[in-house]
Amino acid sequence: MKKYVVEFIGTFFLVSGAILYGAIGASLALIIMVYAGGHISGAHYNPAVTTAMYIRGKVTSAELPGYYIAQLLAGVIAATLIYYVFEKQGQNSVCDGFPNGAMKTALAEIIGTFALAYVILNVATTKGTAGNSYFGLAIGGTVLAMAVAFGNFSGGVFNPAVGLGLCVHKSMCWANLWMFFVAPIIGGVIAAFVFRFVNEADDEEPESIPEEQIIRTEGKVRH
Repeated sequence: MKKYVVEFIGTFFLVSGAILYGAIGASLALIIMVYAGGHISGAHYNPAVTTAMYIRGKVTSAELPGYYIAQLLAGVIAATLIYYVFEKQGQNSVCDGFPNGAMKTALAEIIGTFALAYVILNVATTKGTAGNSYFGLAIGGTVLAMAVAFGNFSGGVFNPAVGLGLCVHKSMCWANLWMFFVAPIIGGVIAAFVFRFVNEADDEEPESIPEEQIIRTEGKVRH
């Protein structure tokens, strides 16, 4: 349960930052919340990242629904508070499709989410980077870099929870929501399999010590 509470809090502030201040707000909120919650939940704050972590083996099948629910619920509540309580309301209640075309939008979201998930997997789950102090900056910086690079094509969402929040806030069209679920998940899945290919050693189990050697070692210690 603690993991889900942390995921809710982190996603809430990530979505709030994205709605209020765009890429910069999302990046700064993500940096802060990654450091705040990484040691408890892994600080995914993104269903696409959670999917990548599941494939990586860092999230169990039993945990997966809880992560998704916490993240998506946080997106809805953040957007609802901003829209109704703080009265900062979006304008895109009518939608005529994707301004830059569905293909460009999908590719932008897939590439951006791939980069985000790939960076997270490398800086937060590998043996070679264990205990580093830069993972939050790397993750937040990736969101900002990808938003700058691809934001003009897709809006730089890279996160189904953010996409849902933007729809609730009415700054994005409900008719387009499916894209911001499907494309980021695809990007996260690809990132997970590429990570496993290039970091094959991280998936290897440590060699077991023969029982006879354990017995001999224990005997030497006793004497």
